[in-house]
Amino acid sequence: MSLSEITEAIAKAEKDAGRAPGSVSLIAVSKKQPDARVQEVLDEGHRVFGENRVQEAAGKWPGFRETYNGIELHIIGPLQSNKVRQAMELAQAIHSVDRPKLAQTIARIAQEEGHCPDLFIQVNTGEEEQKAGILPKDADAFITECRGLDLPLRGLMCIPPVDEEPSLHFALLAKIAARNGLDGLSMGMSGDFERAIALGATHVRVGSAIFGDRAY
Repeated sequence: MSLSEITEAIAKAEKDAGRAPGSVSLIAVSKKQPDARVQEVLDEGHRVFGENRVQEAAGKWPGFRETYNGIELHIIGPLQSNKVRQAMELAQAIHSVDRPKLAQTIARIAQEEGHCPDLFIQVNTGEEEQKAGILPKDADAFITECRGLDLPLRGLMCIPPVDEEPSLHFALLAKIAARNGLDGLSMGMSGDFERAIALGATHVRVGSAIFGDRAY
């Protein structure tokens, strides 16, 4: 799909769900993509991108920001504590806050630097052992802890199990967010973003549908 086709599909999904036009932000996931492909999307006017690895983002986005104004970068992959300061310098949002130690590190550096990106707590809705994220049963307490650290919580994020119906996980994430007064929902990827939008997604993370296969 072209970028324009995806934005049209998002607009249709917003309308079908009774959502306001423009209420969903498209994060173009540019991890493992050659600079030429990313530049093509930038040249089309898109400015919101997602990266999994801080190191890759650091090698890519400072250069693009010298040429293109208004880039909004989201870190969407697992974040190591020793990469937090660099992530906070690069990104406008971090979607993978998944444990108390990481939240405490972000809070400490935010106090030192005087600023903090928007934060999303990653919830492991499928309770998968190999996957990052706070367990659903622990989410309320962790949200309270992050608020106690004065962190700018924007919402919640999830990555459903590949072999389960994603809508069940989107609905669970929306329920946890609603009872905690959070309106940001980072959910939905290339194959299921319309279903995520129907269930309240505010940010969808689309990579392969925009860029094609990744260059590993």
